[in-house]
Amino acid sequence: MSFADNLAAIQQRISAACARAGRDAQSVLLLAVSKTCTAEAIGDAVQSGQIFFGENKVQEAKAKIPHCPGKARWHFIGHLQSNKARDAVELFEMIQSVDSLNLTREISKRCEQAAKQMPVLLEVNVAGESSKFGYPPEKLLAELKELNSLPRIIVQGLMTVPPFATDAERSRPHFRRLRELKLQCEEILGAPLPHLSTGMSGDFEIAIEEGATIVRIGTALFGPRKYRPNIASSTRGP
Repeated sequence: MSFADNLAAIQQRISAACARAGRDAQSVLLLAVSKTCTAEAIGDAVQSGQIFFGENKVQEAKAKIPHCPGKARWHFIGHLQSNKARDAVELFEMIQSVDSLNLTREISKRCEQAAKQMPVLLEVNVAGESSKFGYPPEKLLAELKELNSLPRIIVQGLMTVPPFATDAERSRPHFRRLRELKLQCEEILGAPLPHLSTGMSGDFEIAIEEGATIVRIGTALFGPRKYRPNIASSTRGP
């Protein structure tokens, strides 16, 4: 199937999940995870109507984004090292994977230098997996006010990657925990946080039922990953 066909199918499933949850389908942002995709593939996606894309490696994005259509909008969703914060601030309009106070300070510093504000999501390791990045919930709550006070940083919500499960229902408790944690954060800050970024190709409908406002879909849109030695070799101008 073409990207356009896959996109239509995913949009229909998002609408159905929203209907089950009594939500407006416009309340969910579809973020196309474009890691390993060529600039040409992203150009085709933009022509099909997809605008928002997520990348998880700064170096790959830096090589690829200049060759993609100018109307494409970019979120960073991978683990971000502090030494890549300057490039991330230049390339992306949101960083979804902020997982420490030191990293947030570095992003804030780079934003000051670039005269830019950065919306961020705070990544939470809801299941406590040792193999994954993300704030432990208790540490997030303890540092939240300081995170939110940093100049140029706009905390907009939370993000998580739940444990892998072949049965999507097994992810529901983790999505629910993230939603409950967002409510705790809102109480601490005394202000609403608009976003929960969670749910991927295998479980996004469950995530929407539990409150996700951003779903990160890769293989269900682009098909199986095709790893290439040079993902920016096929170019398309803005």
